[in-house]
Amino acid sequence: MLNRLRNLIAPPSVEQRAALLAGKTIPYTLKRSGKRRSIGLRIDDRGLTVSVPLRASEQWLHSVLQDKAHWVVEKLDGWQARKPLEIRLADGETIPFLGELLTLRVVQSLFAAPAHRHGGELRVYVVDDSEAARIEQAVSRWYQHEAKQLFASRVAHYAALLNVSPRAIKLSSATTQWGSCTARGTVRLNTQLIKLPLRLIDYVVVHELAHLREMNHSAAFWGVVGSVCPDYAKLRRELKAVALGHL
Repeated sequence: MLNRLRNLIAPPSVEQRAALLAGKTIPYTLKRSGKRRSIGLRIDDRGLTVSVPLRASEQWLHSVLQDKAHWVVEKLDGWQARKPLEIRLADGETIPFLGELLTLRVVQSLFAAPAHRHGGELRVYVVDDSEAARIEQAVSRWYQHEAKQLFASRVAHYAALLNVSPRAIKLSSATTQWGSCTARGTVRLNTQLIKLPLRLIDYVVVHELAHLREMNHSAAFWGVVGSVCPDYAKLRRELKAVALGHL
């Protein structure tokens, strides 16, 4: 009975809503909190989230949304433009690999086998070609296998040139970083790099290995990068224009 009374008195803490903003119907998540004293708007890859005080009035909420309408639409359009194109993992579709496109061939087989590249195709063997999850899993494993081998060889090549010795090379699935390097010498490289041209992979490898000599982004650090990657500024700009996506 007490819980029912509370539900009648307090509004739900999280709601899915929509509002007409600058001529567009914009869905958003409404979050209520007893700790808030003002209305806050946040836009990220999940869309618009509006955080309000627990008992904020509808009039106040409407007023804030209308005041920020053009800002909201502009920011949402910006996020949409940065989203990577969704890849359909089905027979005949294309997938990126080292800056090129491979045609995905889904082959029905009595036994599932590891995916492998054959010329300009990636062949995936599944028992049931209608199981999208298994196709995705097979492609993901192939990407990881290729990334592990290629990254190891590129790290070995540039580590020798830079006279550094990383303690470990690991794959990363981070959503915001192409790579990272710890003070203890662990270099992490994002699996998604395997989709990009080799020149961009090499830039990230050099960037992270350079941190083993300069754990900062000082002029000395960029000097280390430039010693083996003289066009790093151009590559850095090119990489920044790439949306870090997911398999």
